[in-house]
Amino acid sequence: MKFVVIDSGGANISSILFAIKRLNVDPIFTKDVNIIRTADKIILPGVGTAQYAMEYLNKNNLVNCIKELKQPVLGICLGMQILFNSSEEGNVKCLGIIDGDVKKIQKKKNYPVPHIGWNFVKKIKETPLLKGIDDNYFYFVHSYYAPVGESTISNCLYSVNISAAVQKDNFYGCQFHPEKSGDNGSKILKNFLEL
Repeated sequence: MKFVVIDSGGANISSILFAIKRLNVDPIFTKDVNIIRTADKIILPGVGTAQYAMEYLNKNNLVNCIKELKQPVLGICLGMQILFNSSEEGNVKCLGIIDGDVKKIQKKKNYPVPHIGWNFVKKIKETPLLKGIDDNYFYFVHSYYAPVGESTISNCLYSVNISAAVQKDNFYGCQFHPEKSGDNGSKILKNFLEL
């Protein structure tokens, strides 16, 4: 299997690469359009800001490449957020693959921003990505969120109702970090490998 992790400009993606290697798959980390197009499975990680990520993808001619992919793609954290139409983080236009706009989490009493730590995730729809996953705790680190909408397959409550995972066609996304979420996160990555 040719498994690609897209170089989307973030510096800290080693935990994703290690998590995939633990599943006996050797991922290719690249921004080469030809390698990405011929992959069997693709992860779009996200570290940093939406504005920086989109500038980086545009600069490296990756925007149309990603939008045209037909194989399974999994966006993680910011990688999920940039699948949407836009983000309030830098008021930037994103990939527009999933309908909806990413918003800033509003600070409320007992709900600090960023949202960091374990939070309870509830499954809304049965999908292959969530196969065998019960409602459970996953690890989050983010200040922006995608509201619950048509593509939401699981959600979590913080100061607002957050899309914890989404799916549209061959595009999947997790707001939480599966690579930092123990056995359940590992199971999600394994499910993705088996799509």
